[in-house]
Amino acid sequence: MAFWWPLLVLGLAFAVCKLLLMLIPPNVPSIEVDASDMLDDGNQTKENSFIYVPSKRHTGRVQCYEPATMKYLGYFSELKPDEVKERVAQARKAQIVWAESSFKQRRQFLRILLKYIIEHQELICEISSRDTGKTMVDASLGEIMTTCEKITWLLSEGERWLRPEYRSCGRSMLHKTSKVEFYPLGVIGAIVSWNYPFHNILNPMLAAVFSGNSIVIKVSEHASWSGCFYLRIIQAALAAVGAPENLVDVITGFAETGQALVSSVDKVIFVGSPGVGRMIMRNAADTLTPVTLELGGKDAFVVCEDVDVPHVAQIAVRAALQSSGQNCAGAERFYVHRDVYSSFVAEVVKIVKSVTAGPPLVGKYDMGAICMQEHSEKLQSLVNDALDKGAEIVGRGSVGNIAGAVDQYFPPTVIVNVTHKMKLLQEEVAFGPIMPIMQFSSDEEAVKLANDSKYGLGCAVFSGSQRRAKKIASQIVCGVAAINDFASNYMCQSLPFGGVKESGFGRFAGIEGLRACCLVKSVVEDRWWPYIKTKIPKPIQYPVAENGFKFQESLVEALYGLNVWDRLRALVNVLKMLSEPNTRPSPRRRTD
Repeated sequence: MAFWWPLLVLGLAFAVCKLLLMLIPPNVPSIEVDASDMLDDGNQTKENSFIYVPSKRHTGRVQCYEPATMKYLGYFSELKPDEVKERVAQARKAQIVWAESSFKQRRQFLRILLKYIIEHQELICEISSRDTGKTMVDASLGEIMTTCEKITWLLSEGERWLRPEYRSCGRSMLHKTSKVEFYPLGVIGAIVSWNYPFHNILNPMLAAVFSGNSIVIKVSEHASWSGCFYLRIIQAALAAVGAPENLVDVITGFAETGQALVSSVDKVIFVGSPGVGRMIMRNAADTLTPVTLELGGKDAFVVCEDVDVPHVAQIAVRAALQSSGQNCAGAERFYVHRDVYSSFVAEVVKIVKSVTAGPPLVGKYDMGAICMQEHSEKLQSLVNDALDKGAEIVGRGSVGNIAGAVDQYFPPTVIVNVTHKMKLLQEEVAFGPIMPIMQFSSDEEAVKLANDSKYGLGCAVFSGSQRRAKKIASQIVCGVAAINDFASNYMCQSLPFGGVKESGFGRFAGIEGLRACCLVKSVVEDRWWPYIKTKIPKPIQYPVAENGFKFQESLVEALYGLNVWDRLRALVNVLKMLSEPNTRPSPRRRTD
C-alpha cells in the first residue's frame, strides 16, 4: 500500500491539472471578414436586384442568382487557362514556404477558423442558402456541423497521423528500422460541386493545408457567389497566422477552367458526376496526375420487418428530402420488407404530405429550391417513365408561394409499384425529392436489389437486430454504410469517404483522406548504426563464389522455413559457408 499510495496521488493530481487546463480557454484571435455586400438588406442597387434570365449564349461570365427567387447576385470572370496556370504558380510558391510551417501554426489556423464559424453560423448558412436554395437547417447540418467536426478531429488527431509511422522489418532485416514518412505533395487542385458550397471548399482545403500543401479550388458555376466569399474567411484566418499569400485560392469558370487546373497541379480531387469524372481522368492521364473521384450515388435504404416503423419512416423522409436539400449521398432507392411495406408507405405519405417547399429564408418551409435550372424537367421525365411502366404516385408534398421561380421547385413525391426496369431506379436522381419504394421478401433479395446498380456510394440498413443489419450491409457493395441510421458517417470525420463502381474511387476525409494529400515515402535505415552495417556475405560478393546459390538457398530456408529443425539445420549450413574460404568459379575458356 505504501508503494501504490504516492502513485495514486500523482495520478489524481495529473487528472485534476489536466481538467483545469481544459477549462482555460485557448488564446485564439478573432478575424474580421467584410460581408456587407453578401447580405440581402432590401437596399440592393438596380444592377444586382433584378430577376435573372438565363442566357443561351456563352458570355465568358459566371452568372450568379438565387435559385429560390431567381434574384440576380452578380457575376465572376471565367478564368482562361493561362490565368489558371498563373494562379497555380503563385500557390506553388506559397506552398514551398508553408511546407516548413509547424503543426502548432497549422493548429492555430484551424482554431481561428473554428472560432469564426461558430460565431458566424447564421451568416454562413444564409449565404449558402441564398446561393443553393437549401434551408437554413440543412445548411447547418451539412455545412456547419460537418466542418466543425472535421476541424476538431484534425486538431486532436491530425498531427498523429502525419508523423512517421514505424513498421516491422521482417526476418531478413532485423538489423534495420523501417518507417513510412509523409510529405506534402505540392499544389492540390480541387473541383467541387455546388451542393454544400462551404463544406465542399473547406473539406479538401483543411486536409491539404494541414498536411503542408497549397490548394486551388475550382468552385461550381452554380455556387461561385458563396465560394468566393468563403475564400475571404480562409484568407483572413491564414493571414492571422502569418501564412503566405495565395496558399489557398478559389477560381471560377466552366469546363475549360477545370481542365487547365487538372493539367497544372500535383493531385486532383473531384466531386461531381461520373461523366465529368471520366473527363477529369482523361485529362489527368496526360500528366499522370493522381486523382480522387467522388461521383454519383444511388444509395439504397433497406428496411426490415422488425423495425419501429414511424421512427424509420421519419429518417427515410429526411434521407430523401435532404438529397434535394443538396446532400449528394441522399437515399434514392427504398427497399422495405413486405410485412411492413403497407404501414411504412402510409407513414411516409403522412410525413411527406406535411412537407412544404418554398423560399428557404422565409423560415417556414421544410424544403428549398432546386439549384440547377431545368433539373425539374429531368426529375419529371424520370417520374413519367416510371408511371408509364406501372408505377403509382401515392403522396406528394406541397409548394408554397414561389412567385416567378416556378421551375426551381419539385414537390416531394412518394412512388410505389416500382421496378428496376424503370429509369427512376437506375439513373441518379441527383438532388430530387423523390421516394421510390419497393418491397422485398428476404434478406438475400434485399442485398440483390441493393447491388443491382452501377453506383456504389453508400447504403443504410435498418433492423431490430443489429447483427442482422450488419450482415446485410456487409454484403452491399459500396464505400459507406450506416447501421440503423442514415448519413451518420459524415459526422465521424476519422472515417474515409468515397465509393466504388461509377461512384468513383479513392477516399477523402479521415486518415486515408489526410494521407492522400501526401507523398508517402518508405524509409529503411540501420538500427544500430554505425556499429552494425549492411555487409554483403562473401559467397555472393563479386565475383560470385561457386557455392553462392547454395548459400542463398540455405539462407532462405533458415529465414522462412516452416519447420524449426529445418531452419536450424539451414542456419548451420549458412554459418558453415560463411566461415569457408571464398572459392571463386574458374574462368571459362574461350573456344573460338
